[in-house]
Amino acid sequence: MRRRDFIKGIAVSVVWPLAASAQQPEQMRRIGILMKIFYSPSYTVAAHSFETTRKSRWIAESLAREPIAGIELVAPKPTSVAALSRVHDPKYVDAVRTGNPRELAQSQGFQWDPALWEMVCASNGGVVAAAIEALRTRRVFGSLSSGLHHARRARGAGYCTFNGLVLAAHAALNAGARTVLILDLDAHCGGGTHELIHDDERIWQMDVSVDPFDRYKPLGNNQLEMVHDSSRYLPTIERKLTWLEREAPRFDICLYNAGMDPFEGCPTGGMQGITQKVLRDREVAVFSWCRMRGIPVAFVLAGGYLGPELNRAGLVALHRLTLDAACGCT
Repeated sequence: MRRRDFIKGIAVSVVWPLAASAQQPEQMRRIGILMKIFYSPSYTVAAHSFETTRKSRWIAESLAREPIAGIELVAPKPTSVAALSRVHDPKYVDAVRTGNPRELAQSQGFQWDPALWEMVCASNGGVVAAAIEALRTRRVFGSLSSGLHHARRARGAGYCTFNGLVLAAHAALNAGARTVLILDLDAHCGGGTHELIHDDERIWQMDVSVDPFDRYKPLGNNQLEMVHDSSRYLPTIERKLTWLEREAPRFDICLYNAGMDPFEGCPTGGMQGITQKVLRDREVAVFSWCRMRGIPVAFVLAGGYLGPELNRAGLVALHRLTLDAACGCT
């Protein structure tokens, strides 16, 4: 795709959702389109209090107060020990379930308690459910899940216990997908995902990061691009999506890790100059790119953290950008 065509597509997509926002409730009632977002209170039951273990509830509560037309929250089926053990070392899975050995059970950075198991099984189950529904219907689904892409086969890392992106990729392949794209726009690199999929030619990873945490050497179908200047952030995403069109096969599904931690006010991963508007444009561009190519999408929240320049309301507003853009492209 030529650059001017990509930019034109983004421009049209940016204008359309904003112009149509006032008409969405009536439109949704008329045509009856709903986008399922998977969530249950189990996503936040762990005792350890941190954004990754709490913000899905904050977003669900915001949707109850200020609904986004077309979104329906649905509780997923928790993922199973068997499914987890096909991606992760069974000894690690058992450590998270039982709390022993404690160092391994807490390797993601959370203090272990019995409810941690319920939380991660529910949250990762939501990612899998979103992927299966997106593949089945050829539409957009999501899960209010985070804490996924740093998890390794035999331990957690970076507030990530299990790698729901890889769980979902395997579930999609088992359901008939031939090729899967994991598009990771979290601020940090997805080194855990890379470790788990780098030798599977059916799964492609496109990772555009602004922070070197969990950096890895790309291999095979894994692509990692570091951005060091905010003015290059959207152009780099554009360039890598264009590269996929040229070099990759047609994808049967895109699993989108929609991190908000590149935001300039985020204390963990933020880059000066990546504003709310930049992230809004990013979300519209990603969902529009997939829609124009007929690629169904399953998305998750990924990173986004509180700090002196980002309060709870601001963080929720950032993650709602993903939900707004997804609804605009459903």
